[in-house]
Amino acid sequence: MPSFCESERQDRKGRKGKHMRKIAKRIWVLLALLLGFTAGLGLLGFGFARHGALWATNRANGHIYANGAMARAGNILDRGGLVLAETKGGKRVLYPSAAMRKATLHAVGDPQGFVSTGAHSAFRSTLTGYNGVTGIYELIKNGKGADVTLSIDAQLCKTAWQALNGRKGAVGVSNYETGEVLCMVSSPSFDPLHKPADIEDNPAYDAVYLNRFLHGLFTPGSTFKIITAACAITHLPDIESRTFTCNGGYATGEGLVVCREKHGKVDFQQALNVSCNTAFAQLAVELGQANLQKTARELGFDRAFNAGKLPLAMGLFASTKPWSALELGWAGVGQHTTLANPCQMLLLMGAIANGGKGVAPKLTANSAAQTLLPPKTALSIDPALAARLRELLRSDVTAVYDPGGRKTPGLELCGKTGTAEVDGERPHAWFVGFARNAPYAIVVVGENAGGGQSVAFEIAAKVLNAAKNNA
Repeated sequence: MPSFCESERQDRKGRKGKHMRKIAKRIWVLLALLLGFTAGLGLLGFGFARHGALWATNRANGHIYANGAMARAGNILDRGGLVLAETKGGKRVLYPSAAMRKATLHAVGDPQGFVSTGAHSAFRSTLTGYNGVTGIYELIKNGKGADVTLSIDAQLCKTAWQALNGRKGAVGVSNYETGEVLCMVSSPSFDPLHKPADIEDNPAYDAVYLNRFLHGLFTPGSTFKIITAACAITHLPDIESRTFTCNGGYATGEGLVVCREKHGKVDFQQALNVSCNTAFAQLAVELGQANLQKTARELGFDRAFNAGKLPLAMGLFASTKPWSALELGWAGVGQHTTLANPCQMLLLMGAIANGGKGVAPKLTANSAAQTLLPPKTALSIDPALAARLRELLRSDVTAVYDPGGRKTPGLELCGKTGTAEVDGERPHAWFVGFARNAPYAIVVVGENAGGGQSVAFEIAAKVLNAAKNNA
């Protein structure tokens, strides 16, 4: 039997153990609270770093917005220094010409922010002078933030807008050596100072807030024959000596891929010049779905690209479903389920023109420091393939679109038209191309506008002549 002292010692030891366990529990609770607090701070810091600009420039911020419209911000200028938007007297002032405001709407945007690709929205943090340390202190102090100089030539945009002449669609021009987008026009448009009352209901303003150049998707029609031609050059060693006989279509055994004309006997280059569906449907069936899909991806389809911080709509060609010979034939001439984005096609034209290096498109003008850095390559093509495609696309222009170069004097223009059939609608008119002796690539899409040569090529000629004259 333990003594009284021994019992006391055991009792004290027990009480001490309980006390220590209580302390340990409290320590663990405090550690858990500390870890939770630290994690919360980390999440808050991460959120602030990632979303701080959005929080600070929210439309509820009365230092920036008045009645739902941006009122105080830096200037928006074109590449030549033309002021397209500025703040005066605490109000946002836009360029005085209504035609210019409409032509540059999808590049400049509107103070209300309906056009998400416009500078008022896309470069909001820069325009308000936001930085992660001082927030919008400079804007509060000075009444304006930092200026944004866009890559566009506003006068060139106006020329393109006028050349579209009310047609829906898009026109884009880039400097394929630097990636700077010199012209970005999307139609329909509207005057941001006089927004139409019926803009939500009038079919004339269908998808007016959408930037068709960056985010539109259209059936490419015969412009896709560039991809089929590239696939043939890559996989068919005898393609240059081939001939094709066109009697108005190609019979696949499952149906007919119709050609617009009976071209008779043509070689590979002539088939592209006259855009012969018979020849290119035959090539597509011979090449097979896997080869066509591989080449299409290499040339920009089914891939994600950006113009600066803005993502482009992804051109679509590949399918997990096996195509029939008839479907494959139509896919090879740019029909079936194929969809192309205008800026993606512009990037492809730039890559072909630039020796195989497709420079990533930019919506802000290069600074003096940026001109010293190598441009970012977004799309790469085998240089030998690019060289042969340049020859083929040059022959399209000299043989068919503009023999003698009267419509594009001084420009060694290369390119391909497309007249894309759309069920129940007029066809989309396309032209994609570039100049060999000047760093201009161009894309024109006339939505349900008619023929590629009669509509899109004529628009392209007007815009490129203006670009050359403005240089």
